[in-house]
Amino acid sequence: MNQQIHHICHTPLQDDVSHHPIGVFDSGIGGLTVVAALQKHLPHENIIYIGDTARVPYGGKSQATVTRYSQEITTLLLAEKAKMIVIACNTASALALPTLTNFYSLPIHGVIEPGAFAAVKATRNGRIGVIGTRATIASQAYQEAIYRFSQNAHVLSSACPLLVPLVEEGLFEDEITRRVLERYLEPLLLQRIDTLVLGCTHYPLLKKLIANIIGPDVTLVDSAENCAMTVQSLLEKNHLARKEAAPSHLEVLLTDTSEDFLHIAAHALHIKIAKVRISTLE
Repeated sequence: MNQQIHHICHTPLQDDVSHHPIGVFDSGIGGLTVVAALQKHLPHENIIYIGDTARVPYGGKSQATVTRYSQEITTLLLAEKAKMIVIACNTASALALPTLTNFYSLPIHGVIEPGAFAAVKATRNGRIGVIGTRATIASQAYQEAIYRFSQNAHVLSSACPLLVPLVEEGLFEDEITRRVLERYLEPLLLQRIDTLVLGCTHYPLLKKLIANIIGPDVTLVDSAENCAMTVQSLLEKNHLARKEAAPSHLEVLLTDTSEDFLHIAAHALHIKIAKVRISTLE
């Protein structure tokens, strides 16, 4: 892939940045599912979240475009003194993570590896289903990650391009959402999957509806939950965990107004937002 990279520099970590926030970003509001999981596992860590609501969704865009967007958002998070970056977007994790890790020196982690590892641990018959955006599924990032953990796994994937817009409209349990999910999930269920990876951080907001459709015999793997546990280990490994056991603070930056859905999602996930700002990208 040929691309021009502008205004990118290595940003060395200073000696004491443990009190700085964890930077999290997603193409929209769905990455708040990762924030909720981070708050559960790391209740004393401050978090700054950027939702690129001006350009959501990323799932139908090219690798070059997703990488450029991810670089711009990472630069914003560095300006907010983030001590590590969590890519709470499966599409950006699949397409942009290698470039970001090459151009920045602070820890950067995506959601795909933790989800793949959890799926391999959960499956009983080796037949693992993955649902995600068109770009995530086309990248085969989950398939490759799952096969690294188990060469005997059989991965069956389905692109679900209508789900992110439905989630962003707040239609978590709507009949239209149910019918769309049934259409997407039926081919995977017919192929006897016993594990289903939610390969988009918007999808945990549909977890109740998905679980109802797939039934109790299929294990749901939430990439957000598994990503949070990996971040906890990385903070400790890199000596970045916040030392003081003080209350945490969540600040949200949006690249376009989307506060109505932001608060619907925050209520659904039981998270409290201290401050919301709009930050236009230049």
